[in-house]
Amino acid sequence: MIPEGWSRKNLKDVIEGGVKNGYSPLPAHNETGLWVLGLGALQEGEIKLSEVKPAPDDNKVKASFLESGDFLVSRSNTPEKVGRVAVFRGESERYSYPDLMMRFRINEREASPRFMEQLLKSPSVRGYFRSSSAGSSGSMVKINKSVVEKTPLLLPPMYEQEKIARVLSAWDAAITISERLVETGQQQKLALMQNLLTGKRRLPGFVEEWQLVKMGDIAKRVSEKNNGQSNNVVTISGKRGLIRQTDFFNKSVASETLDGYTILRKGQFAYNKSYSDGYPMGAIKRLNLYDDAVVTSLYICFEVQAADACEEFMEHYFESGVLNRGLKKVAAEGGRAHGLLNVKPSDFFDLRLSLPPKEEQKAIAKVLSHADAKIKAQQRRLDCLRQEKKALMQQLLTGKRRVKVEATAPTEEAAC
Repeated sequence: MIPEGWSRKNLKDVIEGGVKNGYSPLPAHNETGLWVLGLGALQEGEIKLSEVKPAPDDNKVKASFLESGDFLVSRSNTPEKVGRVAVFRGESERYSYPDLMMRFRINEREASPRFMEQLLKSPSVRGYFRSSSAGSSGSMVKINKSVVEKTPLLLPPMYEQEKIARVLSAWDAAITISERLVETGQQQKLALMQNLLTGKRRLPGFVEEWQLVKMGDIAKRVSEKNNGQSNNVVTISGKRGLIRQTDFFNKSVASETLDGYTILRKGQFAYNKSYSDGYPMGAIKRLNLYDDAVVTSLYICFEVQAADACEEFMEHYFESGVLNRGLKKVAAEGGRAHGLLNVKPSDFFDLRLSLPPKEEQKAIAKVLSHADAKIKAQQRRLDCLRQEKKALMQQLLTGKRRVKVEATAPTEEAAC
């Protein structure tokens, strides 16, 4: 049922000049002062102007220059990212857009651009783009101009569009502030790690020399086979640590028989020799979420000897990337799987570590864990704001809840 005063339309009914594909020029041999957006420039609701490439000074590039108020939509991307929409704010007159994106402008006599920005970012429209995408590749799919033009819209009267846009924009502002707080906390923690974990900065009261030790001096290899003890298969996932394989891949990719897998106990560590974003030499993670788990035998597993080192300190130490230089010296890209580093267990346990006395390790771990707790609290607030805004969009953009003049920005209480 359509709310009173609202109407059903397609996107083609509210745009002017049609939907236009971009142009991807050959790489420029030198900087011309002209730029073309890269595929990564179209983020969730924003355009990241650092993701650009030099463009040649030719007429086709100039014909695809962006203007303030242009809407961009991702034409080809992964299923999760195809149909991403963002508005160019006119930061410069010398940016063009590639053929993996499409551009259109809103006819302001037919719809509010601010409202349309919110509507085109809504779960319903994003779901429409995903379901309308096509492609033989499991990682890259496409939508075309016809799909974009046929985007179904439910539009309130213009004055109500503007009110809804103001309310949702206020939530966007609160989310942006919260995102910056998370980013600032992460940068501050990174600075602390770089200083405290290398001895560049010492905590008050600690003056003893740091000692150079081998990994094998403070860690013992874990190589116990599972043999039916656990069916909890985990994998290393970047910042999330050791998590269930089904949560990471949305399916099980383990062998039917898990007896040959290595079993881990809570508090033990595993090193994944595959490099990924943020972990160029692989990631070392501690099993924190489960009492036991099994991992592929490709991982190097170990436990920290509590008499010689603080487990919490070592967890921060491994996360900091301090070991990357040593790992780079002993690693070569293996042939068993793409991206797998050929780090032998013997070389791994021969790695040299510069460590402070155990009491100083405990003090450093306490500082870094406190920084982690602050970041997690800020992230929880950010997640709450995003969920609250999503729920509000589902209400306001369908007419289930009608906006009022006194609608205000989110409060601390509203954000969980």
